[in-house]
Amino acid sequence: MFFKRFYDDGLAQASYLIGCESSGEAVVVDPNRDVDQYLAAATTEKLRITHVTETHIHADFVSGSCELANRSGAKLLLSGEGGRDWQYAFAARSHAVLLRDGDSFAVGRVRLDVIHTPGHTPEHLAFLVTDLASSDKPIGLLSGDFVFVGDVGRPDLLERAAKVVGTMEAAAHELFHSIQRFRDLPDYLQLWPGHGAGSACGKALGAMPQSTVGYEKFANWALVSHDEAAFVNEVLAGQPEPPAYFAEMKRINRDGPALLGRMPTPPQVNAMSLQKILGDRNNGMVIDARSAEAFAGGHVPGTINIPFGKSFSTWAGSLLPYDRDLFVIVASLEGAVAVARELTLIGLDRVAGWFSAESVAPIAGEQVRQIDTTKLAAHVALGDVVVVDVRSRAEWDHGHLPGALHIPLGQLLERIAEIPTGHPVVVQCQGGNRSAIGSSILLSQGRSEVINLGGGYSEWVRSGQAVTSGTAHHPA
Repeated sequence: MFFKRFYDDGLAQASYLIGCESSGEAVVVDPNRDVDQYLAAATTEKLRITHVTETHIHADFVSGSCELANRSGAKLLLSGEGGRDWQYAFAARSHAVLLRDGDSFAVGRVRLDVIHTPGHTPEHLAFLVTDLASSDKPIGLLSGDFVFVGDVGRPDLLERAAKVVGTMEAAAHELFHSIQRFRDLPDYLQLWPGHGAGSACGKALGAMPQSTVGYEKFANWALVSHDEAAFVNEVLAGQPEPPAYFAEMKRINRDGPALLGRMPTPPQVNAMSLQKILGDRNNGMVIDARSAEAFAGGHVPGTINIPFGKSFSTWAGSLLPYDRDLFVIVASLEGAVAVARELTLIGLDRVAGWFSAESVAPIAGEQVRQIDTTKLAAHVALGDVVVVDVRSRAEWDHGHLPGALHIPLGQLLERIAEIPTGHPVVVQCQGGNRSAIGSSILLSQGRSEVINLGGGYSEWVRSGQAVTSGTAHHPA
């Protein structure tokens, strides 16, 4: 049996290519939209992709299952579980084979047995993999977002992200019962999850790429307790706020993603066009993907800074519109292609072009002011600044600056009117990265006196400044 794991750092997402070396057939499980990587790997290994499937309707990236099935001619297999309220709307027109609990399918001499594991989502499946060339005993479990290394998939996304009200407690109970089936699996089975550390699909995912069923039974917090009520309370408590774009991903993946044909290569745009685009917001939005330091040192007024890095997808999906053209400022064509790829993975397909940072440098005169904690403490004491904390609710509840206004970064654009005028605005997060993005948003919206607290809350605490806790402060 051939086995290859693909991992996307920006999405903290894993997908798998499993092949039968004797027949040359292969299956890909949970592909993302960059399907060339699977096709290339199959070609290298002299395999042909005959089956494409996925564990569930994803919330954090656009599925590549349709794209890959279309490109490879493979059979598409999708979950038929979940009840009438949560089904793949495109399954019939895509001629997909629907899978249900207890089904199995063969990829040469590799067998995948289907286990319905609801909880994270109603339709969620896991796949038990058996290499019949070696044994009639299964070798591993493709668990998707059901069981992770050290955690389990959160059951609240349908309610908190997709706004299907009243579902998360029932889903938590379903997850508990799915876990009981997991306990019955042999300890020796390898565990191949759909995400790693950094994913918002759980709250405490481990960084190890795989585990075993036996290890998770005694090391995974969710498998230790046998008390259903206690489990439900614990799994719903402390879940991170889902990124704003998760609702859009759910809709796209349920209704059917658009086929790309290939990953985009955006055209370079003449710098002379930049001011025209910025002058009419209906023309599009311009994202400066350089580092926060480079942006602070000098940028084009009206642009938004989302540094290209590990968290780029999260903040791009939460802050950028899905119904407008997007332009990016990067150093090179290579950078433009990389940024466009990340945006396409989360369904932001309207990347209309890129500007070279060098070409727009002559008009990049606006800077982001910085402040340290000592100076900020003096201004807070005088009450002559507005501090906007753009961290998560959990971070805020743990402690925050006295008198700060709490607006999570993903909500900043829609709640900007809540920020009082008449005083400079200091944007603050935990370490300075999110506040740099927040500062660029406020500047792009015409707020002139915007200052970034570079060291963030961490530096504020280290310098011995006063902190408080409790509910968010809102202006009168």
